[in-house]
Amino acid sequence: MADLHSPLGQDRNQDKRGNGRSRAFRWFIPSAALAVIVVAAGFFSISNNSSFRTPPLPSATEVAARSPERSTVRGDAPSQQARNKSLSPGSGSSPGPAIIKVTPDMPASSGKIVVNDPSKTGQDPRVAHLPDPELIENTALGPLPIRGPDGLRPLDVYSRGWSGARGARVAIVIGGLGLSQTGTQSAIRQLPDEVTLAFAPQGNSLQRWMQAARQSGHEILMQVPLEPFDYPRVDPGRHTLTVEGGAEKNRADLFWTLSRITNYTGVMNYMGARFTADAEALTPVMQEIGRRGLLYLDDGTSARSQADTVAMQQATPFSAADLVIDAVQERGEILKKLDELERIARAKGSAIGTGSAFAVTVDAVAAWANEAKTRGIEIVPVSALVRDPERD
Repeated sequence: MADLHSPLGQDRNQDKRGNGRSRAFRWFIPSAALAVIVVAAGFFSISNNSSFRTPPLPSATEVAARSPERSTVRGDAPSQQARNKSLSPGSGSSPGPAIIKVTPDMPASSGKIVVNDPSKTGQDPRVAHLPDPELIENTALGPLPIRGPDGLRPLDVYSRGWSGARGARVAIVIGGLGLSQTGTQSAIRQLPDEVTLAFAPQGNSLQRWMQAARQSGHEILMQVPLEPFDYPRVDPGRHTLTVEGGAEKNRADLFWTLSRITNYTGVMNYMGARFTADAEALTPVMQEIGRRGLLYLDDGTSARSQADTVAMQQATPFSAADLVIDAVQERGEILKKLDELERIARAKGSAIGTGSAFAVTVDAVAAWANEAKTRGIEIVPVSALVRDPERD
């Protein structure tokens, strides 16, 4: 009888089955949506829980804030420790490992143990014109070179690298930079960057020229005026160290010279035949040079110099020039001296020549050095040829 009320042509049982599926489908949609919401909420809670997250890397500012002290010297150059430092696992306040990229304007840190590879001394070329603040003693005269708290020396940090090969090696030192603006600019621009440059303390704009030389890749020295035999008729300039001056005055004059620039590996005498012949006068000066982590180069102009013996007694890094290449300022004669320097290097392994920043000297050295390289001669910085008690 119920079938009489059913729509014509439809099966009632089929309709019942279809209605069951529709109702089930209507319940499935909200259930699935609720499940998705629950899962998403759980994931969001976990990802925001600090106990499950890796802490973010600290910024350079945060790292700087943790450093116990900050040294600032002429632009706050990076220290050797800062350049080699990285945070190891467990350092600082972060529970996990963090690698910090150190930039040149990050502060120096003190009290850190730094392991340095002795075969890889020297500055990053990008900051070679900036002094390492840990190798600076600030005084009323200006910044003086000094050993770092870990014993690192200016000789180590400011030296230029070289191949380390055992072939014939030649070091050429051109002095007098700063006395002539044109000559100084020409020397820095024309000379191969392997050539060592020495600055005269009486020069002008020395800080600017020092930075230009270092940015060009040159190793540099500071020339120290020493008493010649005809002094004062022959006068090396202000603050000349003299035999009669005594140890205290000579140290004061030495400090004035050393404060003129930074970033040099050592000193070279300017004149000084009488002073270097007097071991008693030379000893406290050589002692101070070694104490501050510098080398001493004898320019080779005086056969009576006691610098070699005194440097050995004071354990000061030392080397002496074999030839003065421009005693005669004529291109042909200078080239002959450079060829003689090459013969010495082939005979005994190395040789050092010194000259001044005259235009004819600079032109001759630049041409000869480029040709010598093709003959298997390696042009090296003077620091590569010193007798160093702390390395030997």
